[in-house]
Amino acid sequence: MKRSKIKDIFSSGQAGGDVLVQGWVKTRRTSKSVTFIQITDGSTLQDLQIVVDESNPGHEQAAGLTTGCSVSVEGMLVDSPGQGQKYEVQAKTLEVLGGSDPETYPLQKKRHSPEFLREIAHLRPRTNTFGAMARIRNSMAYAIHSFYQERGFQFIQTPIITASDAEGAGSMFQVTTLDLNDPPKNGNVVNHEEDFFGKPAFLTVSGQLEAEIFALALSDVYTFGPTFRAENSNTSRHLAEFWMVEPEVAFCQLDGLTELAEDFLKHLCGHVLDKCPEDMEFFNKWYDNTTIATLKGIANADFERITYTEAVDLLQKSGEKFEFPVTWGIDLQSEHERYLTETKIQKPVIVTDYPKGIKAFYMRMNDDGETVRAMDVLVPRIGEIIGGSQREERRDVLATRMTEAGMSHDAYSWYLDLRSYGTVPHAGFGLGFERTVQFVTGVPNIRDVIPFPRTPKNAEF
Repeated sequence: MKRSKIKDIFSSGQAGGDVLVQGWVKTRRTSKSVTFIQITDGSTLQDLQIVVDESNPGHEQAAGLTTGCSVSVEGMLVDSPGQGQKYEVQAKTLEVLGGSDPETYPLQKKRHSPEFLREIAHLRPRTNTFGAMARIRNSMAYAIHSFYQERGFQFIQTPIITASDAEGAGSMFQVTTLDLNDPPKNGNVVNHEEDFFGKPAFLTVSGQLEAEIFALALSDVYTFGPTFRAENSNTSRHLAEFWMVEPEVAFCQLDGLTELAEDFLKHLCGHVLDKCPEDMEFFNKWYDNTTIATLKGIANADFERITYTEAVDLLQKSGEKFEFPVTWGIDLQSEHERYLTETKIQKPVIVTDYPKGIKAFYMRMNDDGETVRAMDVLVPRIGEIIGGSQREERRDVLATRMTEAGMSHDAYSWYLDLRSYGTVPHAGFGLGFERTVQFVTGVPNIRDVIPFPRTPKNAEF
C-alpha cells in the first residue's frame, strides 16, 4: 500500500477506505482499553490521531510508545467524533520503526526557547515552528523560480569559489589548500602560486558580476544560491552563510528594474498567503500578529517611489528624534526606512539615486556626478529588503570608478571587456532569501529561519 501524507488526508475531503500512514509520535495517552496516538509526518502542522483498541495485536506495544518514536500504521480512515480533528485512523496494524528514549529525548510537549533549539538543530525540524519554517522556505523557493521562469529568465549557476570581490568590501572567506602552519613564501609574503588555484580564492559574496556576463548574451538571467560574508556581526539580522536571489536584465534601466522588483515582491507575498495559509496563521498567532496583514498590504499596494534626496528631506522635516541623525550622504538606517514605510508613507517605498560615496563601484553615475542609479525597496517592519542598481555600461566611467575604489584593472579586465564588446544598459538587484523569510514569518532572529545557521564562532552540523 502506498503511504498517504497527512496533509493529503486532511485535504481529501472524505473519510473511508484503508490508509498507510507513517510518522513520529508527538503524544500518546491510554484510556481504559484504548490508546490514542498523535503522529506527524512533517507535511502539515496538523497531527493525525491513531486509535488502537485492546483487540488490536499491537495494543500493548502502542500503549508503551513515547514521544519521538517512529511508527507505521495501516487502518481505516474515519470521521473523528473528537473535537478539533476532522479524521482519525482506526488502526489494524501498528509497527514501531524506531524507538525513542524518553529519558534523553530533548523535545517534550512544551514550548522550547529558540536558543535551546539552536543547540539541537538536528532535532528542531520536528517542532511546529521549524516544520512550518521549512515548508514556507520551500514554497518561497518555488515561487522565486516560477516567477522568473514564467518570464523567460534563464537560471544561471554562478561560482561559489571566486577570485572576484563583487562588493569591493573585502569581507570574504579565503579558500586554500596551503598548509597554514607552514605556507610557501616568497620572502615574507605567502606564495599563492603554490595554492590549488594558483591565486588567492574566496567564497563568493555575490553572483552579480558573473551574472552580468550571461545577461549580456542571454538578456534575462537570475541566480539563486549561497553567498558568504566574513563579517563579525553577531546580530539578529546577520549570517555568515545565506542565500541570495539576483536577477540581471539587459536592455534595462532603473525604471524597468523598479517595476521588476515590485512585481517580484508582490508575487512572493501573494504566493505565500495563497499556498501556506496554515503555516502563516501559525506565525501570525505565535510570532507577529501583523505579518499576514503586512503581506496582504504589500501584495495589493502600489509602491511609492522617491529619490534619496527626497527621503532625506522627509526625514529631516519629520520632527522625529532618530538615534542616527539624518544628513545628506549618510546610509539610511532601519529606523529611517521604517519611519518612511510605516509612519510617513505607510506602504512600501522604492528609494532611488543614492550618493555615490555609499554605493558600489559598478552602479551607473548620474549626470550630476554625485549620485548613482541605485535603488532600495523598503517595506514595513524591517526596512530594506531589496537592493540593486542600473549598472555602469560606459567603460571609461567604470574604469574611473574602479580606480577610485582601488580595484585592479587587470584583475577585472574581463568585466571591463563587457563594456567594449556590444555594451548595453543593464540592471539587477539582490534579495536576501533568509531576511525575506524572516520578514514573511515575523520571526525575530535570522538564525531561526535557516536550517543550520553559520555565525561567528558557530559552524555546527
